[in-house]
Amino acid sequence: MTEQIEWRSGQLRSVHDLTPNIRLFEIVPTGDFVMPTPGSHFNFVLDINGRLDVRSYSAVGPCADGIYRIAVKRLPDSRGGSAFMWRLRPGAHLTVSTPGNHFELARGREEYLLLAGGIGITPIYTMTQALARAGANFRMLYACRRRQDLAFADELQHLMGDRLRLLVSEEGSRIDLEKEIELLGPASEFYVCGPIGMLEAAKRHWRQSGRPIDQLRFETFGSSGRFASQPFKLKIPRLDLEIDVGANQTMLEALEAAGVEMIFDCRRGECGLCALPILAVEGIVDHRDVFFSDEEKGFNDKLCTCVSRVVGNSITVDTADRVT
Repeated sequence: MTEQIEWRSGQLRSVHDLTPNIRLFEIVPTGDFVMPTPGSHFNFVLDINGRLDVRSYSAVGPCADGIYRIAVKRLPDSRGGSAFMWRLRPGAHLTVSTPGNHFELARGREEYLLLAGGIGITPIYTMTQALARAGANFRMLYACRRRQDLAFADELQHLMGDRLRLLVSEEGSRIDLEKEIELLGPASEFYVCGPIGMLEAAKRHWRQSGRPIDQLRFETFGSSGRFASQPFKLKIPRLDLEIDVGANQTMLEALEAAGVEMIFDCRRGECGLCALPILAVEGIVDHRDVFFSDEEKGFNDKLCTCVSRVVGNSITVDTADRVT
């Protein structure tokens, strides 16, 4: 999953609030312009509490005018990325990558079903535009907790008409994934971006339908879980280490800060490179990755340190890496 990207400097041209907690950012990059494909994201180098770190945000729209656009949701339990972005004002300078893509949109399929949950609308919105321009057969489900959280709803309604279904949980709307999948033809594809619970439900229903797994494509936020984030202790007996993991810090970040050399790539719970064996846990493991299957997560043998957490006192893991 290593991306072939280049780093560029960029300047923030404008910001615009799409909802009370989702803001659109327009960035003018330097150098030769690389146009993103549907499903693309940009990496940004941000100063998170005095430490440089990388955050990824999906491209919004085709960006055909040479301007990179992203939308960032302000999170109350942010690890620092959304808080940093929301403090930026037009004219600010940023370090941004050329687009990468782990969520490619295939062309020429029989039919497409798109499902977005919350801020997961950003890559899905861009896909709807591409599919509409291509005259493809597609429909979309867009789920949010509150109606005021729906970003791009007016634009999507104008673009798609009755092919769009808005589902607001506060108003009692629910997604019947089994029924929606049954309506698809055999050569159709299903694209999903949303919180971990939505992704796991989509994977489970798709698997139960007996359809080819490669016709389901998904992307994760890399941070959403079943429980609110809270601090816990991370123990590594072989290295004689006990590390405090903050509520707004990942296990991987805590390990790096303690000098433990880790192997990783995506930092989104997708590649599995940062996974470590679990020796013991005092509490509940909140698996937030999409790398391990539901069955593997049930065994609690390993976890992805870049996103998964513990609800409770502590977790004990093993690692072959040494303290630097």
